[in-house]
Amino acid sequence: MAVPKGDVARREAIGGLEVTTIEIEDAAEGLGATLRAAALHVMKDAPGRAMMILLPDVPGVVASDVKSVIERFESAGGDTPTRATDAAGRPGTPLIVPPRLLPQFARLTGDEGGRAILEVEAVAFVQLQGNRATQDLDTPEDWKTWRKEAGSHS
Repeated sequence: MAVPKGDVARREAIGGLEVTTIEIEDAAEGLGATLRAAALHVMKDAPGRAMMILLPDVPGVVASDVKSVIERFESAGGDTPTRATDAAGRPGTPLIVPPRLLPQFARLTGDEGGRAILEVEAVAFVQLQGNRATQDLDTPEDWKTWRKEAGSHS
């Protein structure tokens, strides 16, 4: 899990979960900084492994969605970027980046993410129900509406 440097609240929110947390020194730069740091971490600490991208502001993704994307990645041979789409076919997350693309992700800058890298790739897609792969919540009002629709009490 990638968190901005010094973000104690997010570290505490995951409690005792067994996850590796990396601090992003230049998080203000945008998504590119986070993906760059994550790719560098995977290449160093888990060479030859793929990287899955799940965004915290796309909260509708459920465990079975993650499993479906992993299964598609594996059935495609483990070398093809694999990405969830919404019911309309719009790409979203989860996204699995194969090891061969991590060096390109390790050079990302700004807030564009890996879009340009993926545009020249044959991506395997997994269609999820509704807008779970793409519903991006950016404001407190978005979260309030989502919680109400999802029946959450948090």
